[in-house]
Amino acid sequence: METDAETAAKRLLGCELVHEVEGHRLRVRIVETEAYDEADPASHSHRGRTARNDAMFLSAGHAYVYLIHGLHHCMNVVAGFEGHGCGVLIRAAEPLEGLAEMERRRGRGGAELTNGPGKLCQAMGITLPMRGHDLGEPPLILIRRSPVDQDQIVVTRRVGIAKNADAPRRFYLRGDPWVSRPWTT
Repeated sequence: METDAETAAKRLLGCELVHEVEGHRLRVRIVETEAYDEADPASHSHRGRTARNDAMFLSAGHAYVYLIHGLHHCMNVVAGFEGHGCGVLIRAAEPLEGLAEMERRRGRGGAELTNGPGKLCQAMGITLPMRGHDLGEPPLILIRRSPVDQDQIVVTRRVGIAKNADAPRRFYLRGDPWVSRPWTT
């Protein structure tokens, strides 16, 4: 799946993440993504490889997990060739399996369960030890699905960033109730 971040971000829509954790099988369908690469000033890889972002420079199909504000875990799926910092932030997903366990982990349910990158990682039990994990291997697996129709993909600016803020590098499924912020400008 080695490709540019924007193509990968679109291709990941509709794919599933499965995490076998503490005796539970947690499964979601990806409904919202954001693209990041070395040329993008908003990307962690923009200033080069560091100990913190090293996983983003692995080959496609690895997890780049990190903390934001020292509190919330977020996960990118690495998309580029090894040595190129290219990844896709998984912003939101639809819960498919393990709903009760996800609700327990989040302390709530409903639309707030997985409609943001930190919420998604908390619900799925994705933490820093998963940084660099090969998403083709248990316990955290990415399952590819048939691409969604292009007319179902909304393209807009990314959420919560200041640098390169207006770049149209956020992708989500039109009308999906699990999307974090369904605006299009």
